[in-house]
Amino acid sequence: MAKLLIIDNQRGVRNVLKEKLQFEGYETEAVENTEQAASLAENPDFDVVIIDEKAFNGLSSPEALPPSAAVIVTCENPSLDSALDAMRKGCFDLIRKPIDMNELLASLKRATSDASDNPDCPVPVRKNTATRAKVRKQAAGKVENIIGNSRQITHVKSLIDKVAPSDARVLITGPNGTGKELVAHWLHEKSERRDAPFVEVNCAAIPSELIESELFGHEKGAFTSAVKQRRGKFEQANGGTLFLDEIGDMSHSAQAKVLRALQENRICRVGSDKDVEVDVRIICATNKNLRDEIRLGNFREDLFHRLSVIVITVPPLSDRLEDIPLLVEYFVEKISGEKGINTKHVDERAIEELKSLDWTGNIRELRNVVERLIILSGDQITLEDVRNYALSPAW
Repeated sequence: MAKLLIIDNQRGVRNVLKEKLQFEGYETEAVENTEQAASLAENPDFDVVIIDEKAFNGLSSPEALPPSAAVIVTCENPSLDSALDAMRKGCFDLIRKPIDMNELLASLKRATSDASDNPDCPVPVRKNTATRAKVRKQAAGKVENIIGNSRQITHVKSLIDKVAPSDARVLITGPNGTGKELVAHWLHEKSERRDAPFVEVNCAAIPSELIESELFGHEKGAFTSAVKQRRGKFEQANGGTLFLDEIGDMSHSAQAKVLRALQENRICRVGSDKDVEVDVRIICATNKNLRDEIRLGNFREDLFHRLSVIVITVPPLSDRLEDIPLLVEYFVEKISGEKGINTKHVDERAIEELKSLDWTGNIRELRNVVERLIILSGDQITLEDVRNYALSPAW
């Protein structure tokens, strides 16, 4: 029987999880904090630890948990950065709070998938429990695959393989929703910096007056709300990769400072007169034509040449329609697994109908459509389902 350890400081969460998981047939222990868990941590019988993100981040080392157990972290507001950070620390999976029991049960099933045929066990117990190193290897797999065999996407994969081992700066271009961020992650995962931080900044989402503080940090008292010293993204990414998404929306002032950082490998926090040395690989992405932005006076030409040592252009979905069957199959399996439901068959006529649609939102739109079809369709996804539900205005 699979044995679980729950660590969460909220009594209600602990009690509900324990009760529901025991009902599902698991042998379950629940404690308030890692100190209480310490007396149980040497127990070799725990197969999975379900732990709140704050408790997990507060561990002096992930090895403080039962050494052979898979770790599932629960988090109220998970971001991509927090998820990747947890995975690098050896987390098997990240589950959003409030917890969806179907999602948790599906994760538990995956975490205990290598196992005996004990008929009394709700999910098989692993014959050979994963070491923490093996769990870390699984974590690398949490970066989604780049799906497709089309000529265009095969070229992108080939460029990633060639460029990733170097420290060359890369500019990733392409329309919104094509997977530029995914390309950036794989450039990091296949590099020598894979075990160091991958830090992402969305330049379009940060107000121009805050972008410098976000990138370079600030000293206490540098401005009204600077109540303490703060390390910027360049320092947080030291030794690793800094991904500047939507670089075309960066302010001129920030562009000048980024250019200096690239030239000198050092930054200066806002409100400070001291430089800090940094060792960071820069990967950028944009949906804009930066040469047009240069002509318009919106982007520095010298910075463009610094950033675009290698340019990888991610094609829109309309240029790789032959990849839609593989993408649909991948999303159906992934979304069904996340929701803990049986994978639905997609009729070939439904696939052909999907290939005929105008995918202005690219891969992101296709994923949303697949999720909608899974929710609204019957036992399988049919041509009629696609015609009724694929395009929002039709229903």
